Order: sequence, then C-alpha cells, then structure tokens
Amino acid sequence: MWNEDDIRFMREAHSLAKSAEGRTTPDPMVGAVLVRGGRIISMGYHGEVTTPHAEAWAIQKAGEQTRGATLYITLEPCCHYGNNPPCADLIVRAGIREVIISMKDPNPLVNGKGIRRLRRNGVRVRLGLLEQEARQLNEVFVKYITTRKPFVCLKSALTIDGKIATRTGASRWVAGTESRRYAHHLRNVYDAILVGVRTVLVDDPKLTVRMVKKIKNPVRIVLDAHARTPLKAHVLRHNGSRPILVVGPKAPKRKVEALRKKGAEVLLIPAPKGKIDLKLLLKKLGRMKITSLLVEGGGEVNASFLEAKLVDKVHFVVVPKVFGGRDARTAVEGEGVMTPDKAIYLKDVHQEKLGEDFLFTADLK
Repeated sequence: MWNEDDIRFMREAHSLAKSAEGRTTPDPMVGAVLVRGGRIISMGYHGEVTTPHAEAWAIQKAGEQTRGATLYITLEPCCHYGNNPPCADLIVRAGIREVIISMKDPNPLVNGKGIRRLRRNGVRVRLGLLEQEARQLNEVFVKYITTRKPFVCLKSALTIDGKIATRTGASRWVAGTESRRYAHHLRNVYDAILVGVRTVLVDDPKLTVRMVKKIKNPVRIVLDAHARTPLKAHVLRHNGSRPILVVGPKAPKRKVEALRKKGAEVLLIPAPKGKIDLKLLLKKLGRMKITSLLVEGGGEVNASFLEAKLVDKVHFVVVPKVFGGRDARTAVEGEGVMTPDKAIYLKDVHQEKLGEDFLFTADLK
C-alpha cells in the first residue's frame, strides 16, 4: 500500500512536527509535506498554539503549485473554527489531489469529520501511514483531548541497588551530567512538574529549566497537604512560571494565606489520611489546561501515583553506583505489593545510554 517515497515523505512530516515539541500545548504537534511530481515543493509545521496550522503554512508557501499535489500530514486536518479556520476547507480550495494522513484526530470536534469533508469534495484520502509513530508523537494530546486529564510521566534517577539518596538523605548528584541534561529536556517540554513537600524541605529545588536551551519553565506543583513549604523556598520564586501549592483541608489558614501572598496559587484538594487525592487533582489540572505532568517526586509520591494507576509513562535512569543502606530512600516506596505476581508491569520498554547511565523508558497504559 505504501511505497518508499510515501514513507520518506511522511517521516519528513513527523520530523517537522517533532521540531515544535513543547511549544504547541494544548494543541498537537503536526507536520505537513506537499509533494508534486515526486519532489517536495513545500513544508510546514504547527509552531505554537496561536500560529497557523501545518497545512496552512505548506499551502501558503507552495502558491499555485498546490493544484494536483499530494499532501502528507501527521494528523487529520481540522474541520472547525478555533484559533485557525478549517484546514480541510483550505486543502479543497488549494486543489490538492490527494491527502495521506498518519492518524485520525481524536478531538471529538474532528474525529473523522475532516476526512469525510475532504472525500465529499473529491480529494482522495489515505489513512494510517506510520500511525503508531504518530500516536507516540502526540501521546500527550491524545490522552488530554480524550480524557481532559494530563498525561502523566514519572521520572526517577536511581542507583543500581534502587536508591535515590544515601542514608543521610544526600541526593546530589545520583545521576551523571547527560542524565541531568535529559531531565531538564523533559521539564522543557512538559506543561508542569510535580514534587512532594519532602523534596522541597530536603533539597529546596528550583524545578526550572537550566541545562538545555529553554522554551519555557514548567508550572511547578508541590503536594503539601499541611502547607509546610517554607516561605523562602526556591519553588516560590516565579522564574517565569507560577508555583502551585496543593494543600488539604487541614492546612493552617494563616500559612496558606502567607503562601498566597508570596505569589503561589493554592489549590485546596481533599486529603484523606493526610494524602492529597491525586485523581481529583488531575481533574483540576485538566480543567486548568495543563495537558502534561512530569512527576519528579520521592519514593512516596512515586508510589502514590503508581498505586493509583495514574502514570502513563516512566523514565527510570539507572546509575552504575551502589549506595546501600537499609534506611536509604528508594525510588518507589509506599506499601508495595504482597506477592511478585501483583507487580506493576511495564510494557514497550526501551533502553538507551545517557553517558555512563542507562535510561529505561516504558508505558504503563
């Protein structure tokens, strides 16, 4: 069904889409390649949420050459008005003969309607080229647009014996330079980053982007049921993104007000047994248009997300060091499972080297 040229042109479209990673939220990443006579005549990608869509850029640059051309696009063209007019209509007016699409747009406002509009107007449509790659490219968008909850990625760096800190609590630096740079890349492309208050009390982290070329600082979120975050904590400094403190009903009102005066946004979420209700928190973050969440918590926070089955992807950086220590903190704590057959299984595990460290990436859903 697909020839080598089809695959080559679509891979180019995927590469274009990926180039805008971290910039398009809450929109998807989309790339478009226009081909005529076996050669690329123009390309486009969706650069930011308020900029023209990929198809519009490619069509605009091609001019009259669009007539009879083939469009390769990573996601079904839209058919409704948002920040931009419908791309399906634009394609029809441009006289494009054929559109090859990686995947349907799962947005309920589209979801096949764009394809039907094209076909009704005489445009040939073929669907499914590099579909799995397209879904992975836009895994955040797919999760958010279909559930209205953020995509959750858990990242942790641990020694080969499972420790994230020594018995004294020292954790800088468990991982090497390349692994830390990768962690900052993740902060750069996710909407928000989350830690527990214990991390704030022990490490006083900034939770900002530093080791890579910065697109933005993520929204910084602290789980702090009893409002223990110090008023001088680095996380309360704005640094281009707002800090959010998530407190429970029993948090001292005076301290909550003091945190607000420091510029923090305070979310009051039920906290049964002193632990924030994470499912309710994710619903709230979704309503705030936070589409992706990077969890960089300690062992208890990590365990809470995993036990509640709220994690979509994990990044475990395993470092060739041994800390030892029966009281040293581990990457996932909590109650743990009773028997090996109850373990949380990972799927589609991918391994790569980061300097001397090993990065394991896997899906949970």
